[in-house]
Amino acid sequence: MEQAPCISQIATLLADPKRAAMIWALMDGSAKPSEELAMLAGLSASSANAHLARLAAGGLLRIEARGRKRFFRMAAADVSAAVDALASTTMASLARSAVGLPVAALLAPSSLRHARLCHDHLGGEMAAALYQRMVLAKWVERFEQRLHVTPLGARQLAERGIYTQALAQHSYSTMACDCFDWSEQQPHLGGALGAGLLQLFMQSRWLTVINESSVLQVTETGRLEIARMAAL
Repeated sequence: MEQAPCISQIATLLADPKRAAMIWALMDGSAKPSEELAMLAGLSASSANAHLARLAAGGLLRIEARGRKRFFRMAAADVSAAVDALASTTMASLARSAVGLPVAALLAPSSLRHARLCHDHLGGEMAAALYQRMVLAKWVERFEQRLHVTPLGARQLAERGIYTQALAQHSYSTMACDCFDWSEQQPHLGGALGAGLLQLFMQSRWLTVINESSVLQVTETGRLEIARMAAL
């Protein structure tokens, strides 16, 4: 037990529904005043300030003074990544425990739903749409419950500078796999290929990270180029 990571402190901070609501409101990378966060969480000003002070003391939020007002934002990108991972696990576990029943999507800012970091690959609406196009274009296909890159897919990806043979040398357990997308209720692409695609998009400056969040800003060129990829 002594060697187990001490995650209980962070888990306790996030377990409170009101604190979780305020954290969730900051997932888009924005900085919000305590009054706005209090209203979003349904708290009095004094209660909100007490909760926000705990989140800041725990290293989850950063305080910015603007005149007489205090604004709060995510302290670092790892906080956003942890909350996003919890959202994904929550929705995936609900889907597993209620097979065949609809699971209500989490409410989130449109920017967070559109394109965001999911671990080391692209998540959100853009990622789910790209994954579906790759399946329809037969760039990837499922065989015996595993996702494989087809010879056609390997050629098409190589033309865009993504070489599957090189990706196979990395320390990923799989070349391509499903990753459950909590905002889309359908999978997007994970694994070495998912990470390689995100790297291509970032290096091409089609996507940029917004502040200390998981949100990705998409340029107009990026929107067009990614939409063309695997388009039939």
